[in-house]
Amino acid sequence: MQELLDAPLAPLTTFRLGGPATRLITATTDTEVIDAVREADDTGTPLLLVGGGSNLVIGDKGFLGTALRIATRGFTLDGTRLELAAGEVWTDAVARTVDAGLAGIECLAGIPGSAGATPIQNVGAYGQEVSSTVTEVVAYDRHTRETVTLANDACAFSYRHSRFKAEPERFVVLRVRFLLEDADGLSAPLKYAETARALGVEAGERVPLARARETVLKLRAGKGMVLDPEDHDTWSAGSFFTNPILTEEEFGVFHARVVERLGADAAPPAFPAGDGRTKTSAAWLIDRAGFTKGYGTGAARISTKHTLALTNRGGATAEDLLALAREVVTGVRDAFGVTLVNEPVMVGVDL
Repeated sequence: MQELLDAPLAPLTTFRLGGPATRLITATTDTEVIDAVREADDTGTPLLLVGGGSNLVIGDKGFLGTALRIATRGFTLDGTRLELAAGEVWTDAVARTVDAGLAGIECLAGIPGSAGATPIQNVGAYGQEVSSTVTEVVAYDRHTRETVTLANDACAFSYRHSRFKAEPERFVVLRVRFLLEDADGLSAPLKYAETARALGVEAGERVPLARARETVLKLRAGKGMVLDPEDHDTWSAGSFFTNPILTEEEFGVFHARVVERLGADAAPPAFPAGDGRTKTSAAWLIDRAGFTKGYGTGAARISTKHTLALTNRGGATAEDLLALAREVVTGVRDAFGVTLVNEPVMVGVDL
């Protein structure tokens, strides 16, 4: 294991902001990960887990404790069964499954971060979520001090949520196992209308895997959602807010506010979310509340390509970013009565 003291954390995050950690350990094997976690637990030292850093907002004062960077590697393919070490670069793993002719995660191409983070957030985009292909998650249980294997149904997956996110101090993901599909080189049926339109097909159809992946990468790049060190629109955590899911009563109140503000013909995006609930678009809310692409005057601004991404234009502090986020949350709530919830994990700060 590599160990550094008073170690900068900003370079380990896609936001490129935040203060240092008292101590930074880089672990390259599961055993090293477990040993570092046990040491922190035994000594009562605060512990921060860092993977690809694409879902972290670290406060300007940094982290008083041990930051554990999980840099394990492992890509094992057995037929349609895939196992990834937690530290594997997710977008590279997706590319390798497409090259192998296997469907199921091709529309998750270009998502920054590590494989171990995908079940925590139940990562999803363009009609796919990892919960539909994850079979098991191997994790270290800090309560029982044992390595455990959790089947899909034990992970309690829901929209951008899981048991791992609900119990952040308990599980450390070590490996993720997936069951993919051999569809003779074709993608899974396309579920997302934008993807289908871009490919010139109908929703529900299949297309060659490589075409699906390339199209998603192009769509993401157009929104500043594919990492590029030269493009400040990608100095972000991707979508900063989750799409609100409203009860029938909440959606009725929301719709009335939309009509009052935008006129009788205004129709907010609405998608069935189960149990009588409706999901609407955070990006739509942000834009209609007056926060357009490029909004802001300081070092932290809304992306010039997508209203759902908050960005560091260079030299931003965590407080710069949070001030912008709070302005957006307040503006959307005042306009439509809906409170946006941040998607990234906050370390030493909150909204």
